[in-house]
Formats: sequence, structure tokens, C-alpha cells
Amino acid sequence: MTHTITAKAARRRPRGTAVTAAALFTVLAATAAPARAMAEPAAHIGPSTWLQLTVTRDDIPTPGPGFSLRPGPRPVGDTRGTLLLCDPPQGHTRAAEACAQLDAAAGDIRRFPLRDAACPMLYAPVTAEARGEWQGNPVDYRETFPNACAMEAVTGVLFAFDA
Repeated sequence: MTHTITAKAARRRPRGTAVTAAALFTVLAATAAPARAMAEPAAHIGPSTWLQLTVTRDDIPTPGPGFSLRPGPRPVGDTRGTLLLCDPPQGHTRAAEACAQLDAAAGDIRRFPLRDAACPMLYAPVTAEARGEWQGNPVDYRETFPNACAMEAVTGVLFAFDA
């Protein structure tokens, strides 16, 4: 058995097509509006401000069980890090203080004021690193200090996220 579709039958709409077309239009309009809004950047968002902070404590061999002066691979240090966001301050145990400190130095860690500190004459090197953006400007900081006390005297609370 074969069916023949005539021009009259092709032009005729099945019942419920108008309702289905209206529903489809509503769904498409509803999903297109959020997509358009997401594609356009919000006017209130300012320049990017975020820093990936890390502190690496180097392992220095000390006399004790298993101590050896023989050449060989050096033990790897302990690295800890966090992502600091400043609008609003978060991601760091002292985020508000760290963001205020960065704001006062216009994001330049080398411009932080030195703090008075009585640090021990102990060599336990720590390397502080900060990479990211401060108000749209790139930040790339890395410095090795003789110990954690010396690091805090120079960098303040910025790398004190373990406390």
C-alpha cells in the first residue's frame, strides 16, 4: 500500500502544531537570553586581581640517623600554596590583611615595608613565589630567604597562609 501526499495535505497543519511552535519559541527565547548575557562581560567587574602563592621549605640534611655527606640526590622540600583573591578577600587564612598589604604597595611585593624582627641565625631556607595579576598587571615574584622569620620580615602576612 502506498500513500500519496497531495499539495493540499502538505499545507495543512496537524492539530496542536501552533501550540508546539509557540512552546518551542518560548524555550529558545528563554535559553538565548542567558547565553547572550554570559557572552557580554559585566560592566562592574574590574581588572583581574589574583595571586597563586607558594612557599617551599628546603630540606637541609642535619646530623642524625641516616645522615651522610656522600654525594647524591638532594631531598626535595615541602611546598605549600594557596590562591589569593582580593575582591572579596578569600583563599588565604589572612586574606584581608594580605590584600591590604598588596594594595598599599600597588601590588609590588618588593615595595613592602620591612618589619623589625629578631630572627635567629639559623639557615633553613624558604623560597616564596607569587604569580598572577594585580589589578590587571602581571605579578612574578620569587625570592629565597635564609629562614621563615626573615621571609615574614620582608613579605609580612602575604606568605603566612599556614598559620
